[in-house]
Amino acid sequence: MKVTEHLKNAKKTLFTIEILPPVKGKSIQSIYDAIDPLMEFKPAFIDVTYHREEYVYKKRERGLLEKVAYRKRPSTISICAAIMNKYKIDAVPHLICGGFSKEDTENALIDLNFLGIENVLALRGDGDKVTGSFIPEPNGHRYGDELVQQIVCMNNGVYLDDELVDAHPSSFCIGVAGYPEKHFEAPNMKTDLKFLKAKVDKGAHYIVTQMFFDNKKFFDFEKACREMGINVPIIPGLKPLTTLKQLTTLPKIFHIDIPEELSDEVLKCKNNEAVRQVGTEWMIQQCKELIARKVPCLHFYTMSSSEPTRQIAEALF
Repeated sequence: MKVTEHLKNAKKTLFTIEILPPVKGKSIQSIYDAIDPLMEFKPAFIDVTYHREEYVYKKRERGLLEKVAYRKRPSTISICAAIMNKYKIDAVPHLICGGFSKEDTENALIDLNFLGIENVLALRGDGDKVTGSFIPEPNGHRYGDELVQQIVCMNNGVYLDDELVDAHPSSFCIGVAGYPEKHFEAPNMKTDLKFLKAKVDKGAHYIVTQMFFDNKKFFDFEKACREMGINVPIIPGLKPLTTLKQLTTLPKIFHIDIPEELSDEVLKCKNNEAVRQVGTEWMIQQCKELIARKVPCLHFYTMSSSEPTRQIAEALF
């Protein structure tokens, strides 16, 4: 079932999760161990992130360095297939621009279509880990709206090979990312919203937001989207604080703010167990307000650690 159908048919706010593929060398059981404790809350769908190839430099003879491609995590597509087979739940693979040519993208979409996977989350993806800059692949996409457009073309039966006759159209439901505190590369919020509208205008069906800890920022973002003419469903993305270190790492990595009230309480904690209690309670109250505002779904970034999300879901669902 498509994500938009889940949202349309729901009689109450849905519970959904996002997981990371395990690092290379781990078995699929590590994925199941992360999902099993959350199954009692009946997640409507499960997102699976994608991680592009990284590069390492290995020393060779005479002090020379060789640049070697290294894939740290296994295939998102195979994990989605395993999840759907085991749990009979819709999986939503992330598809990114970085590391993909248009041909690579089309081949991935064909595989997903053959597997009966009806949903994708289309993202530009992060920049290179060494330089921090985003550089598209040769004959790849530079921006998320270009990726959306390619998926829409395939939904219309238009493939890269223009000599194909009567090509079978796909039927993907396309999600994209939104940023209540603006994407860090955008010069201002208005410009960021224009970029988001471009993705929706090209055919995106729903939006999932970056994590946030201040509901007002989400409500303001939602209002600004509607005023801009963005009328697709907007799903809030959520993650509880669980360690003291996250007070600095989350703002650095995800370019978000931690409210003073929350950070003050976390700084009083003597250990990470106490931080998790504070973070969990904050997230429960945050979610209760979101549910009262009738958001379509609460989407939890579990980072493949289920216990904090399980405690929150237990209090809400």
